[in-house]
Amino acid sequence: MNGQELVDAVREKRATELDRLGSDKYLIAATGADLERAPVLRTVAESAVSGRETFERWSEAAVGDLATAFGSAAETEAAHFDRVVESLSALPNDDAEADATIDAADDPLHAALAEFDGAVERLAAGFVGRPLVADRARLQAISFFVNEADEVRADLARDLRSDTQDRLDEGIALLDATCETDADWERAQRAAEGVVEAAYDEYVDALEAMGVDPKPVC
Repeated sequence: MNGQELVDAVREKRATELDRLGSDKYLIAATGADLERAPVLRTVAESAVSGRETFERWSEAAVGDLATAFGSAAETEAAHFDRVVESLSALPNDDAEADATIDAADDPLHAALAEFDGAVERLAAGFVGRPLVADRARLQAISFFVNEADEVRADLARDLRSDTQDRLDEGIALLDATCETDADWERAQRAAEGVVEAAYDEYVDALEAMGVDPKPVC
């Protein structure tokens, strides 16, 4: 196996979960059905601050290229957070101290990522599983802001989605350089799938709590 084959395997094995996370019900689940610009931006900011904290912690525990990769990812997430909070604070009548109300723990993947240990697992979780989930979430944010005729924030979501895709590409290369045995690739796949499962479980729980069927209507 190699990095691209790993990504393809996760996409195939978790196709149902990823498809549903990319549906128009995602933002209903993420915002508690509060489909306004501020709640949507807050979900993006929560993801960014969670990513920043996770990657900073992993960077401190790693060495060499992995420490650099995790540190760079933390800086990217910090930049995302700053951009989203600036956009959030610019909304009419929004709280100027919006960033103070945004907690990493509110991100559905925060606890799941914290459980991973070891270079292979953290790379796969943070640079494959998380980007696969985030790609779906950012696409829904883009669609939301397009529908709101808010091209400035749609472009912001597009930028963040592009960075997410770049991280996935980086993850492929890093896993190719890190995984040495079949057992390494098996652990990597389990970790990446675990992130998708955690995001999907949170999605299902949120919708069912609101009496919404998480399955698509055919």
